[in-house]
Amino acid sequence: MWMPEMPAFAPFFIGALIALFTQGKVRQAILLITPVLSGLHLLTVPVGTMLSFDFMGFQLEVFEVDKLSLLFGYIFHIAAFICMLFALHVKDTLQQISGLLYAGSAVGAVFAGDLITLFVFWELLAVTSVFLIWATRTERSYLAGLRYLIIQVLSGVVLLVGIIFYAHEHNTIDFAKIGLSDTASWLIFIAFGVKCAFPMLHNWVTDAYPEATPTGTVFLSAFTTKVAVYALARAYPGTELLVYIGVTMACFPIFFAVIENDLRRVLSYSMINQIGFMVVGIGIGTTLAINGAVSHAFNDILFKGLLFMSMGAVLHMTGKIDGSRLGGLYKSMPKTAILCMVGAASISAFPLFSGFVSKSMVMTAAINNGYGWAWLLLLFSAAGVFHHAGIKIPYFAFFAHDSGIRTTEPPKNMLLAMTISAVLCIAIGVYPQALYSLLPYDTGYNPYDATHVLTQTQLLFFSALAFVWLNLKKMYPPELPSVNLDIDWLYRRLFPAILTPFFNTFWAVDRAIRKSFMRGLNGMLGMISRHEPDGILSRTQLSGSMVIWVSILLAVFLILSFW
Repeated sequence: MWMPEMPAFAPFFIGALIALFTQGKVRQAILLITPVLSGLHLLTVPVGTMLSFDFMGFQLEVFEVDKLSLLFGYIFHIAAFICMLFALHVKDTLQQISGLLYAGSAVGAVFAGDLITLFVFWELLAVTSVFLIWATRTERSYLAGLRYLIIQVLSGVVLLVGIIFYAHEHNTIDFAKIGLSDTASWLIFIAFGVKCAFPMLHNWVTDAYPEATPTGTVFLSAFTTKVAVYALARAYPGTELLVYIGVTMACFPIFFAVIENDLRRVLSYSMINQIGFMVVGIGIGTTLAINGAVSHAFNDILFKGLLFMSMGAVLHMTGKIDGSRLGGLYKSMPKTAILCMVGAASISAFPLFSGFVSKSMVMTAAINNGYGWAWLLLLFSAAGVFHHAGIKIPYFAFFAHDSGIRTTEPPKNMLLAMTISAVLCIAIGVYPQALYSLLPYDTGYNPYDATHVLTQTQLLFFSALAFVWLNLKKMYPPELPSVNLDIDWLYRRLFPAILTPFFNTFWAVDRAIRKSFMRGLNGMLGMISRHEPDGILSRTQLSGSMVIWVSILLAVFLILSFW
């Protein structure tokens, strides 16, 4: 459509600028057309296309295309269109413009050929996305957004320091395989880990995402963490440490998701869980494992976005999102319930749904490369996913007890966006070769062999059986109004418990010192007053005499200066 070297992020930034000065249906058209036109252009860009220029002795490659970046570029364009369509009814300039800029920043990041360009878009991701949280316009969302922004900007600072060290040590800023070899590589790794929600660095996801607007959370689920997954796949494939990190990420969120009442926070924990599968694949580092990791990122954007959209629709129509306050909505929102179940089946990796054709690649790579222990833990994690996302989300929102809420289906644009995602989830599951043809490597993998299908079917059957039995026995954790803490317990409970006595003592000492000082000062002034009650220091002077003395002093100064 345009010249091939035109950066893929440019249409998003231009579209956002034009949309800022329009309104109504014209703005809506721009918001929808921008990702479509940019996506059509990207389809014409061949692998190997590059746009670069010199900067302070380094080669900046602001647009570099290979199969890995193209895969993420395609799905980010699809996600941007679906998100814009889902939010089409929103009449909030802040959300509309920031959403388009946010998507453009993600596209720019995955096509960055050097670390400086990556850093620029890394920070733009943080700055543009925080407004989707603040757009809720509550004190709670403001504070959550502030914490989110601090962590994201801190990630960028660590990345910048790592880039400076890396450029000094290696005399290059090319964004290629880095590996863990020196201080610079570790700093870059940590920066990627923050955005990827590594264990102990993950709380910003579960803290901020549920506080965004019903449409803003859908945007957030698509871009930030997936850019980090892309960055790890580019710079750290085959880093064994990632296998251990990924398995931890896949397992620990299950326990919090099962007891969580806020259904969007459940999905936030589920997001960390799914990223864990991707990180494991990157850590294994074989062609099959990398294919599994990036294809699962592709699919996760679709089915996790679908689940966030269904919960966003529920929140939009009822004003409620807690499982304890919902239930029985299938009576008034049957279409939304069906679409939600498609997303639940996909994330649970049911055969013929998208999650199955990507997750099974990671599992197969683990067992084929001697990571049997990781395979077992991922199998446990897969069962947990079915419990907290495949069953819990649709069950407590649309079925379970009847909450008495009667509403209607969400606006047609929301239903259409969910339908597009659901169709893609099913289409990829039925015909996975359409996705496999986009992957970085051709491995000839077939997901539908007897072993994969039987293993996953048995896992899902017994997981469902466990859920039913636990429910009948009243042993499954009920949905209760509650606040659950994980790593944020450190700064909400432990740090205050330690620091409060310290600061209380500090301020007590400060008050005692100031009181002692003021007592001494008052005593000294009192002594002066007693010895010379009518002395020269206590007399008042006329302002006229003061002016005369100033004039005399000034005249003396001028005379001395001329001398």
